[in-house]
Amino acid sequence: MYHADPADEGEPSSGFFYAFSIPAILTSILLLSCQEKNKKELVIRPVVVKDTAKPKETKPPPVAAKPKKKKKKIYLTFDDGPNKGTKNVLDIVQQEEVPVTFFIVGEHVFASPGQNQVWDSLKMAENIELCNHSYTHAHNRYDKFYQQPDSVVKDIKKTQQELLPETNIVRTPGRNTWRIDSLHFTDIKKSKAAVDSLQKAGFIVFGWDLEWHYDHKTLQVKSTADEMLAQVDSLFSKGKTKVKDNLVILAHDQVYHKSNDSMQLRDFIQKLKKKDNYELALVSSYPGIAKDMIDSVRAAPQ
Repeated sequence: MYHADPADEGEPSSGFFYAFSIPAILTSILLLSCQEKNKKELVIRPVVVKDTAKPKETKPPPVAAKPKKKKKKIYLTFDDGPNKGTKNVLDIVQQEEVPVTFFIVGEHVFASPGQNQVWDSLKMAENIELCNHSYTHAHNRYDKFYQQPDSVVKDIKKTQQELLPETNIVRTPGRNTWRIDSLHFTDIKKSKAAVDSLQKAGFIVFGWDLEWHYDHKTLQVKSTADEMLAQVDSLFSKGKTKVKDNLVILAHDQVYHKSNDSMQLRDFIQKLKKKDNYELALVSSYPGIAKDMIDSVRAAPQ
């Protein structure tokens, strides 16, 4: 009977070990060499992130704005309305879109239905100002009128109460007088007491620097638009206005009833508008008036 050799149990034979171990060893060596090769080939390179943002534009430093040239102010004022020429004046200044001031005579508002209608148009118009030019215009008897200061104040107050309660700016009929802040001027000294009384009563008295003269018989202007413009330039250049760089022009409504004179007025306004060193303004913006208005309100009885 055959008996197994105890040495054969649990241990492979040397032939088996040889057959199995040699290929395994070679495989391990090959794997190790490949790993080493891969280690050598693996190179870590830094990641470069490209900046895709656009470069900031450098703006040039801001250019300092040139200071605006201070313009000389012209106050175009019209007396004695409403009358036959007032509508023409109103049409022209509205079409030319310029600010002007009308000094109203109270009696003229009620003198006829036509004048009353013009008054309504004046009240509705934009960019104009309505101020007081007395009630009776002294009945054109100026010396007698100014001899009685109380009567002068009463006459001015009547127009204020009936027609112009919102303004205390007045122009004395037939007289170039001023009572604004520190500006005091009286052309005819006999009128001084009456004008002082107006100031004490709370009125601001507004005169003029340049008058557009007319023939009282024919009611035609004596100066053309170009001649008036030359006078404006001259007064400014010579500093002959009551307040520096401010010039008040006095004109009269009744003169512009005729077409030729109306054309001169329009031409004058258009040429003034083309001058970049002048600007038209309302009398309420005249230097010193605003302060006087505030003072008069404070002094008024409550």
